[in-house]
Amino acid sequence: MDDDPPPGAERLQRFLARAGVASRRKAEALIAAGRVKVDGATAHLGQSVAPGASVTLDGAPVAPLARHRTFALHKPAGVVTTAADERGRRTVLDLLPAVAGLHPVGRLDRDSEGLLLLTTDGALTQRLTHPRYGQAKTYRVWCAGGALPRPACRALEVGVDLDDGPARALRARPAPGGAVVVLGEGRKRQLRRMLAAVGHPVERLLRTHVGALALGDLAAGAWRELTEGDLARLGYTPTMGASAPSSTGKPRSLPGRRRRPDGRPEEA
Repeated sequence: MDDDPPPGAERLQRFLARAGVASRRKAEALIAAGRVKVDGATAHLGQSVAPGASVTLDGAPVAPLARHRTFALHKPAGVVTTAADERGRRTVLDLLPAVAGLHPVGRLDRDSEGLLLLTTDGALTQRLTHPRYGQAKTYRVWCAGGALPRPACRALEVGVDLDDGPARALRARPAPGGAVVVLGEGRKRQLRRMLAAVGHPVERLLRTHVGALALGDLAAGAWRELTEGDLARLGYTPTMGASAPSSTGKPRSLPGRRRRPDGRPEEA
């Protein structure tokens, strides 16, 4: 670890996250694997980077982006949440403009729909996915058998046992044809497995909120770029990195400018 970093230096993993290479955690793995060099020398964990230093990943130069970009997408069913799919299936990146370093924040499984964020900002990804920041996600589900009975909603809030450990909803309430459920974590197909455990298999699942940010009237397959105000709703500013969580405020919808893909060729 660097004992006396030069003025203006920053941790290498944060530098890589700002460059959109990876989240801080994944950047640490890249450093540990010896794939990152600073001024021609193999980097090490805990290293700081001075302003103007030459940083490479697998021999390719890395420079922080001039401006990070974050998008809200209404993911349709049938699209996979990954940057590339070995089976040739349509991915969420196929629905967005080509932006270097863009990656999904968390996952929605292939059959699920709704609000998915994609960003070039590794620090934002960490803030939205790390459990300590408590970014709840809200889902509208439609179940076999109709509206979820109140005893089943209470069972979700108390917690159910899944094959990978206990799981509970922060809140659950009946809604026409199913329920509205709020989760504080996102394991693979978690909500589907929870509802199956209380005897009400999911027929359709739509994520409506990420923290205080709401899907609103954004059409399936459409996207919009988030503003600084939107990021503030998530308790984040581009300069704060992964600082302490703040109040999320009142949910806000994503209205207005709907844009479709321009032709360029899973959690709940």
